[in-house]
Parts: sequence; C-alpha cells; structure tokens
Amino acid sequence: MAISTGLGISRLPSLSLRYPLRHCALQVRLGFAASVEAFDDTENDKGTENAAFDNLSGGNGRRQDWKKLKSEDLGVSTSKISRPTRVVLNGLRKRGFEVYLVGGCVRDLILKRVPKDFDVITSAELKDVMRTFSRCEMIGRRFPICHVHIDDTIVEVSSFSTRATRFGRFLSLEPVKPVGCDEQDYIRWRNCLQRDFTINGLMFDPYAKLIYDYTGGVNDIRKAKIRTIKPANLSLTEDCARILRGVRIAARLDFRFSRETALAVRKLSATVLRLDRGRLLMEVNYMLAYGSAEASLRSLWKLGLLEILLPIQAAYFVRTGFCRRDKRSNMLLVIMANYESLFSNLDKLLAPDRPCHSSLWFAILAFHEALSAQPRDPLVVAAFSLAVHNGGDLSEALSIARRISKQHEISFDELLEPKYMKSRELLGEVKDLAASVQSSLRHMTDDYFVSQAMAKYPKAPYSDLVFFPVALYLKACKMFECVGGGAEQGFVPKNGSKIDYELLAMGSLKEVRHTFARVVFDTIYPIDKYIDD
Repeated sequence: MAISTGLGISRLPSLSLRYPLRHCALQVRLGFAASVEAFDDTENDKGTENAAFDNLSGGNGRRQDWKKLKSEDLGVSTSKISRPTRVVLNGLRKRGFEVYLVGGCVRDLILKRVPKDFDVITSAELKDVMRTFSRCEMIGRRFPICHVHIDDTIVEVSSFSTRATRFGRFLSLEPVKPVGCDEQDYIRWRNCLQRDFTINGLMFDPYAKLIYDYTGGVNDIRKAKIRTIKPANLSLTEDCARILRGVRIAARLDFRFSRETALAVRKLSATVLRLDRGRLLMEVNYMLAYGSAEASLRSLWKLGLLEILLPIQAAYFVRTGFCRRDKRSNMLLVIMANYESLFSNLDKLLAPDRPCHSSLWFAILAFHEALSAQPRDPLVVAAFSLAVHNGGDLSEALSIARRISKQHEISFDELLEPKYMKSRELLGEVKDLAASVQSSLRHMTDDYFVSQAMAKYPKAPYSDLVFFPVALYLKACKMFECVGGGAEQGFVPKNGSKIDYELLAMGSLKEVRHTFARVVFDTIYPIDKYIDD
C-alpha cells in the first residue's frame, strides 16, 4: 500500500509537470457535454471582462468605473467586525497608518454573511506591524504577511508595500498610473490587481465607512458572478490555486463563473497538480468541510477537476452514466428537489463557522465507494451506522435496526431490495461492510489503485494523485475498527443529537462517529420524504 506522506506530488513520469501548459489540453472527453454553459453568465461579458487590467497593457484605464461606495448604502455595518480585528485596526491607526479590510470578508459583509476571518491591509511596513503588536510573526516567502495573535484568534495583516516575488524577482509588471489618478487611489488599485477575483478585490475603510471598488466587484456580487481580475488564462496560470479557490467560493455562495473564467478553469484544470499535497488537502477540505460539500463536488465534476483530484469518485459517475449536466440525483449528489444525498445531509449539519474534521468527509467518500462496489441491504447499512455510533456494540445495533419501520430510500442503486436475514447472517454482513469501508480507505490512499480508477476511460486525463496523509488515513480507519473487531472497552455512546462542533472540528472520535452515523442513517432513511405515505 502506498500512502501519501505529504512529501510531494504523486505521479508517474508520464505526467511531467515541467511544462504545465502542455497539460492544459488534458480535457475530460467521456462522451458528455462540456457544460460550460452551466457556469455562463446570462449577460455578454465582452467589453467588461478584465477592464480593470487594461492599464497593464498600456490602455487608457477605466477610472470612470472606479467607485467609492458608502458602506451604509450596501448595508455593511462595522458592528460585524470581530473584536480581535478591531484591536488590530485600532492599533495600527493610532500609529498613523492607513488600514482597510480587504478581500473575502468585505464580500461577505456585503452579502450579510458572517466572514470566516478578516484580512487587514495597511500602509505600514511589515516591520512596523511587528513593532506594534507583541504577539506577531511574519510568515510566507513569496508574499510575506504578518499573523497577529489576539487572544485565540489570528488576524492576517498585509502591507501595500509588499509585492509577490519568486526567486527574488517581482512577478508582475508595474501598472501604468492613469492620468489624473491620486496616489492613494493608485496604491489601492495596484494592490487590487494582484488579487484573484473581482468579488475579492474590494477594500473597506471602516473609519471613513467607504468601500473602494476598482474592479467591478460590487456589480459582480449583485450578479452572483465569479470573474477574474486579470484575463482568466493569465490569472489562473499565474496561480493555479485560484482554480480551486474559485470552485470553493462559487459553491459556498451559489455563484456562477463567467464564461471566460469557466473556459479557463476547464482548460487549465490539470495545472492544479503543481500544488503540493498539503495545499491540495487544505483546498479540498475547505470545499467539503464547511457546509458546501455537495455543491463543491458537483462543480468539480462539471469542470473536469474531479477526475484529477478524486478519480475514484469520478469513475463512479462515469460507471453509472452520470453526465456533467445530469438532472438525476445519486447517493453522492442531489440534483432534484425532495431527494437527499450523503453530502447534502452533511451540509445540513455544517457551516463556515462550524466545520468538521477532514476525517469525516474522507470516511463518507470511502463508505460510498464500498457501497457502490458492492450494494447492500438497507438493514445492513442501518445496523452498520448504528454500530459505528455506539462503539461497536453489534447486538444493540442489530436490535435497533430490526425495529426500523420507515421506508428506505428506493432510488439508490447502492441499496438492494430488503430481505429477511437471520441474526448470524446480518452480523456477518455488517462486519463485511466495515471491512469493505476500510479497504476503500486503503484504495483511496494507494496511488496505483487511484491511477487505475479511470484506466477504462482512455480519453480521460491520467491522475494517480493521492493527497491524503498517513495520519488522516489512520484516523478514518479508527472509526470502523470497532465494528469488525468488537465493542471498545469503556466506550460511552453520545447521548442526544446535538453536535459539539468544537470537538467535531478537532476530530474527536466520538463526535465524528456520531455525525457519520447520523449522515448515513438520514440518507438511507430520509426523515420527511415518506411522511405522507
């Protein structure tokens, strides 16, 4: 078994990344529609796409599109700024520096959402930030920033004077200063051009109560559109992590990609393999652990990224004839109303401010793979999930499962028609399912098995990428050992249905098992679907 150790990108020599643009042609051609239209904005973007970037090529600029908007007109209140962020803002301002909130937190405030975190940008040098706060550290080599520790919170602070570098050289050209542009506007605009998407290119001065919009971000928020600031091909080539970040933002906000951005994402999908495994795990975890897993998986599939990141799950879609723009639902994705899926049920329990540990969604993927490879009686699945919850007390799990009178979900191919089983047979089936799930975990961390997942589909891109570290594999396996190996001594099952989200985020075994069992059980036996029957 070959398990990812986080030391590099898992690949065979045939997938050379020395010339990443060569692999832009690795498109998914499995007989399905490209489905770019699913992300296409209804308006014609011609003439507006990347307008803020015009000056870099010597254009005249579009200062008429620059806007200073009153925050109160957008419904943004400074009361939603967290206390640690206020401490940082006030500390720098007292020393005479300009300070702004920047990026996704401004976008979320406009959308009336609670920001996951707040990013600060200042006119101060990073060394001045270090002098201002006693608990402060500078991190990053390519684009250094400061982490200011306030209580148990980290506030990220960047400086206008910092520019992204690689091997000691600046990465981008200095933009031409538009005629009549004052110095403050020029500095703010120049910084915005370094960012990824227009909706993240906003700056908020909480003291003047002004929001600066140099890239059309507010308009794109109103249109629910994801659009790169620079031309999409250039932007995503410059930083391929923007591909995954865009998918995550689109899924979380229910936004759509502009046509140019969607085409570039599909064209450059294979370049995400340039990212190290730790970064890939972080980005995928952001997608699946924060309440938007189902939408993220759907977007990854539509954009041709799933077969690169999670080939085993992509092979399931291909095997079951699930098209890019399919209107059907399955056990992983729900498309039609009144249906449930594993990840839609997980999303009901999670949110950006109450995420789960990565072992939970990793275990759900492995469970589904085991069930899709060998469909099971719904009673077996029910007893299995109950046994996971109670620490392996199989006699109790089987007793409770036999008392279930609800109708199981009848649309899933992963479930067999129910039949009567004697206790010994049922017990054996439950243990066999536990062994199958652990086998699936091994498969998902074995680069050879991953590489074979899409081997039957020669027109699909090749990927043997494994970004799950050993520690995550072992933690997920621990969840199911009790089912096959006997009840854990001294294990006390969780009482009630309330989730302790602090423990869930930390990966508490009891909390993760409880949530896993709840997701699986509610998927097999939907709560409200058959109530009228």
